[in-house]
Amino acid sequence: MATSAIGPGFITQTATFTATMGAAFAFGILASILIDFVVQLNIWRIVTLTRMRASDIANAAIPRTGYLLAVLVIVGGLFFNVGNIGGTGLGLNAMLGIDPKWGGAASAFLSIGIFLSKRAGLAIDRFIVFAGLLMIALTLYVAFVSGPPVGEALRQTILPDTINFATITTIVGGTVGGYITYSGAHRLLDKGTVGIENLGAVNRAALTGIAVTGVMRYVLFLAVLGVVASGVVIDISGKGANPAAQAFGAAAGDIGMRIFGVILWAAAITSVIGAAYTSVSFITVFKKDISERQRNLATVAFIGISLVAYVLITTPPAAMLVFVGGLNGLILPIGFSIFVYAAWARPDLMAGYVYPRWLLVLGAITCALTWYMGYKSIGPIFAFLSL
Repeated sequence: MATSAIGPGFITQTATFTATMGAAFAFGILASILIDFVVQLNIWRIVTLTRMRASDIANAAIPRTGYLLAVLVIVGGLFFNVGNIGGTGLGLNAMLGIDPKWGGAASAFLSIGIFLSKRAGLAIDRFIVFAGLLMIALTLYVAFVSGPPVGEALRQTILPDTINFATITTIVGGTVGGYITYSGAHRLLDKGTVGIENLGAVNRAALTGIAVTGVMRYVLFLAVLGVVASGVVIDISGKGANPAAQAFGAAAGDIGMRIFGVILWAAAITSVIGAAYTSVSFITVFKKDISERQRNLATVAFIGISLVAYVLITTPPAAMLVFVGGLNGLILPIGFSIFVYAAWARPDLMAGYVYPRWLLVLGAITCALTWYMGYKSIGPIFAFLSL
């Protein structure tokens, strides 16, 4: 789940909002972490207690809502994958100077090859572990050398000069919105980590995933904030704008930007595969007897459709990566509302398990908050397309 969340959208959104909001973005990070904790704890707990996939839970709790949830996740995943392909283009652009459109197209075809080849998939998985560690190290280095105003960042984490609901909705959507939180829950289901006896492991996994993404986002925020505070102007609106790469280049020079390009590309190409695979897994609610071959073909088609959309859309890749996070943030309240209802009204689905009252209350409050933030954010989120 953490690997899915820390992708090109995560990186680009954090850099973009830091460049536009400065230290005030720290409050958005804190608010998103608290919301993410509540959302993920509830969804993962319910999936593992019911031993059912998300769309099946929705259909059992409120008839036919599972089909709605599946459509929303698939559509949200499709848009997210368009952004992921854009992320591969931005990565190759920072690494080799290749035009983002050509880089994205080449990476999409490569991702299809990786998906169809188990050996290639294993190799890329191992490479991503290395690339992930390299990114953490490089981000920490940039955060150190950029000299961010840490005191001001800490103050505005609690007492922000401004609160922007659209940014919070967007980064929440990029962490637990759309397919991401369900992919983690379904992974636990597939591993057999289910039932009351495994609740401790489920809780630890959910909390650890959010903690890792939260810490990484804050460190990345500090790295970019130091660059912005030094007077460097980051372009967020140009056709080939790559805000995070600009920040890393300003702090660590040309080598830093090239290495960052490798990491961004690696994170993006695995996100292309992961988003496609998880989104297509929701097709099972429509066709219970779908074969493995049919699902593989659907996944390849999903990547192909994402590529065509990416090539045809004129929106800059960075703007698309910000927008898709916001879109998944707008989708989140619908699915989460179904799960909160199931927790309150359908204990029979969880074999009579007595759901913790404190988690029910927090879930209901958070659900209402996500609806309110979504309502306030619709206009600004669609405005991200014109960044």
